[in-house]
Amino acid sequence: MSDTLRHALARARLETVDVAAALEVDPKTVDRWLKGRIPYPRHRWALADMLQLDEGDLWPDVAHPRRTISHEVKAVYPHRWAVPQNIWRRLFQGASREIDILTYSSLFLAEDTGMIRLLASQARAGVKIRILLGDPDSPEVAARGAEEGIGADVMAARVRNALMLYRPLRKVDGVEIRLHRTTLYNSIYRADSELLVNVHAYGTPAAQAPVLYLTATKDEDSTAVYLTSLERVWATAEPLR
Repeated sequence: MSDTLRHALARARLETVDVAAALEVDPKTVDRWLKGRIPYPRHRWALADMLQLDEGDLWPDVAHPRRTISHEVKAVYPHRWAVPQNIWRRLFQGASREIDILTYSSLFLAEDTGMIRLLASQARAGVKIRILLGDPDSPEVAARGAEEGIGADVMAARVRNALMLYRPLRKVDGVEIRLHRTTLYNSIYRADSELLVNVHAYGTPAAQAPVLYLTATKDEDSTAVYLTSLERVWATAEPLR
């Protein structure tokens, strides 16, 4: 029996169903973890993040804690789909000044009605929100669709779907949406000084590509490179009409 995990959940006031919902697994799976079964690495990482503990604190005998690569790297996820939903929500909920989303479609966020409400709520609270999506008529979006193997038309349709789903935000003061025509090497999701950077790899859908969780600590760190890139794309993008 995993008493360490059980005690950690009790301290966090989390029930089995809470963990199952956040990690998108069956509650019976969580019960098996509490009885001693070792979760897959991606679930260990997600649980550790949820409980704000190190992976090695929960499973010291089998887990290999993710080493701190630098002072600014909080976590590295092997795929975007492996980033727990609560991490995305915590990122944007924690913003007090600004939220930026730079991507081609970010359809996975746009389809989450709870996320749309969260962004609207943050904007009404005074957080500046900028959303940068790819111009669906641009050759860059078409090229990305071809590279991912889904086709130019499908990628353009994903962007148009995202624009429809983001439409409620256009009525909220403090939210601005622009379309860009740039080749994206990374999708960037920023909340104040914290970033989730979805690395793009040729021939690999964004959902399958790794994600870096970074926090800015000083002007010359690598986080500043991503923020500078984001600002350059914003400066060349056209307001959505």
